Amino acid sequence: MSDDFTGDWGRGARTGIPEAVLAETKSVAALSRILSETLERGERMLFTRMTAAQFAALNAAAPGALDYDPVSRTAILGSAPANGLESPICIVSAGTSDAPVALEAARTLAFSGWQAPVIQDVGVAGLWRLMEKIAVIRSHSVIIAVAGMEGALFSVLGGLVPGLVIAVPTSVGYGVSRDGHVALHSALASCAPGIVAVNIDNGFGAACAAMKALRIQG
Repeated sequence: MSDDFTGDWGRGARTGIPEAVLAETKSVAALSRILSETLERGERMLFTRMTAAQFAALNAAAPGALDYDPVSRTAILGSAPANGLESPICIVSAGTSDAPVALEAARTLAFSGWQAPVIQDVGVAGLWRLMEKIAVIRSHSVIIAVAGMEGALFSVLGGLVPGLVIAVPTSVGYGVSRDGHVALHSALASCAPGIVAVNIDNGFGAACAAMKALRIQG
């Protein structure tokens, strides 16, 4: 497979979503070339699904260039823009095991200047935890909901909040819930209106969808 890279530097102006690179499937040599080209152009870059080993190799070549978060496995090159606005996006996760996906969404939003609060561990197994936070959640116009297992959080939120709910099923689970397919089906089959779904473990895609929804709102 070729490691050639052609940066889509006009993506942000064209689509509203800046260029990002999926790191997990790329060699260190390919990532090094991408990093070098981005630095030479004075551009910013978001890397997703970056392993600790990949980051260690890149940091050795360009010390301090990347802001790496090992939980979300994201790396950011360059400073995030500041839009000076209170974030209308909130991220809600069912359990602490969903943190990698929830934080991938948060870091993707931060890369574009949105500091979205992350409310964790409010799954339906202890519904009181969600109800304690529901007033804060309801104050946001877009809610990214992250859950594995049976994905019940999506429908519960859909019946409680006025904003758009973007469901992110995660691969957290075992038995019939393994690999996130039950959570995905729950999101797609929900009878609560106003829920849309992205692919399993796709925190990046959920964040991009949220930003596009804000653009539509104007």
